[in-house]
Amino acid sequence: MTVDRDTRAIDATNKSYLNVRFVSMMDLPEAPERLRIVGILNVTPDSFSDGGRWLTPRDAVSQGVHMHAEGADLIDVGGESTRPGAFRVSEDEELRRILPVVRALRQAGVPVSVDTTRSRVARSSLEAGATMINDVSGGTADPGMASAVMEAGCPWILMHNRGSSATMQALAEYTDVVEEVADELSRRIDAALAAGVAAEQIVIDPGLGFAKRPPHNWKLLARIERLTSLGFPVLIGASRKSFLGRLLADGQGNTRPVLQREDATTAITTYAALAGVWGVRVHDVRASADAALAAAAIGTAQAG
Repeated sequence: MTVDRDTRAIDATNKSYLNVRFVSMMDLPEAPERLRIVGILNVTPDSFSDGGRWLTPRDAVSQGVHMHAEGADLIDVGGESTRPGAFRVSEDEELRRILPVVRALRQAGVPVSVDTTRSRVARSSLEAGATMINDVSGGTADPGMASAVMEAGCPWILMHNRGSSATMQALAEYTDVVEEVADELSRRIDAALAAGVAAEQIVIDPGLGFAKRPPHNWKLLARIERLTSLGFPVLIGASRKSFLGRLLADGQGNTRPVLQREDATTAITTYAALAGVWGVRVHDVRASADAALAAAAIGTAQAG
């Protein structure tokens, strides 16, 4: 995919321009030139890591405010689990879970994105104060999503995925996972642009763990420059995922428990920062925020 260098396009060679423009669109506070930290806030009973912990609006808002204070630039609120094998909830239930949290966080001055594949949920969330939509379907689940995002003028994360939560792991077949993911993301970008979404609204995410097996995830990370070369901000979501648990398995082959994968998650954050990735989506904000600042300090010293 080639992005025309018009007034809507991102100049991939001018990273400072890209960062300033994009942060302004998201209404984020001023921050050091570092990797952006997106805090995960699932208001669901069945998410793989924190499902059930933040079910009440009061608990969810408290956690969101806490993550923001710890260094999260944005809190990503999700009302429907997208883990492998998860069942869908109704639109009304998804809205019931997230809207009170979005409104309260915005009233507290916390920037919010919403993790949804539904245009009605996206529109309602944006009206409630969300500033970004995180779409794990890459725009394929709901044909109305592109117009919702285009009309709002908000950033839109297009994640690579195949199939639904129930079927995606059966579709994890690749000859060259890096090139195929780059190609499929390029098609999603082209579709978004054709629908009228501005290039500077688009963020891409390789979708680690979504229709990917552990070797696929590691290949994508090892060759992340293939995705950054597409000319759009790249978001990485590796936090606490099962491929890290398998890497950290004990001598008997027992996968490392979910809550004991934070050191590996922080290592991925550091790697992403040094590789020029725009942001990471994490559960433990402080560790990744500290890693991002350290990586930025190294970059500043190298530049000086």
